[in-house]
Amino acid sequence: MLAFLTATVAVKAQTKSAADSLMATMSAGDKPVPVAIFKSTRLVLGKTTEMIKKNELNFQIIHRFGDIAGTNGGGSTAFGIDRVNDVFFGFEYGLSDRVNVNLGRSTVGQLVQLELKWAAIQQTSDDASPLAVTLVGGAGAKPYQTATFPTFSSRLSYIAQALIARKFSQSLSIQIAPTYVRNNTPFPLFVGNEQAFFALQASARIKVSKRAGIILDYAHPFSNFRTTANGFEDPIGIGYEIETGGHVFTVNVTNTNAISEMNMLSNNQYRFSKGQYRLGFTISRMFDFNHKTKKTKE
Repeated sequence: MLAFLTATVAVKAQTKSAADSLMATMSAGDKPVPVAIFKSTRLVLGKTTEMIKKNELNFQIIHRFGDIAGTNGGGSTAFGIDRVNDVFFGFEYGLSDRVNVNLGRSTVGQLVQLELKWAAIQQTSDDASPLAVTLVGGAGAKPYQTATFPTFSSRLSYIAQALIARKFSQSLSIQIAPTYVRNNTPFPLFVGNEQAFFALQASARIKVSKRAGIILDYAHPFSNFRTTANGFEDPIGIGYEIETGGHVFTVNVTNTNAISEMNMLSNNQYRFSKGQYRLGFTISRMFDFNHKTKKTKE
């Protein structure tokens, strides 16, 4: 992925006019501000370091269709459009500019999850802080899976993440996310599967225009059970992101059917080589509940 990014991102020389120099002099004393590394709080497979501002609400709908090709795809299913693998409805609310609470539900496992997200470190415009570090902790429950999980405790899952990102230029942002996942009941429920494991996610956004970009996403679980020999595959995704006012829309292709990282990292058994890749999309809509003050005429 890094080799691809190196080959595709061009270095552009910039010349400064007298007006540019004047503006730089006027703003020299300005206080450094946090850098917006990504356009939204969501990539293809996971979250970003971006935060929802205080008293703002972000509503998300994320959808995964069926297989495009392979035995379960093709023209008979309109290349997967006729089938739904997972749908996620989520809400992200800003308790403050640096603390968010997230609530969502997935079709896979009928999983309901609650997360707390804290921007511990933010990349600043003067590069005094060169990285952004955001910590995420969450718990999920499969309340209706009583046959497989007989007790409420057995239906619980947990996730902890450190999202580490940097905007290297106007065209390139990169993030890595060390992740810990625990399922009180091993998921999937196979002999030899672990209850807990670590994973690493790597993501990049390449800007192609003022309001659009290409997203690359990859995840690898460090698990003795989740191996190719046992039928598991690393999740991979590529998406095209467009910002339109208060909306951010992403269309993507990925080999995972699950949207929640608890499900996606625990159980991905889909291969590109078998045509088991699918279209998906993410829609985000922001609502602002801050009190608006009327401007007075001078």
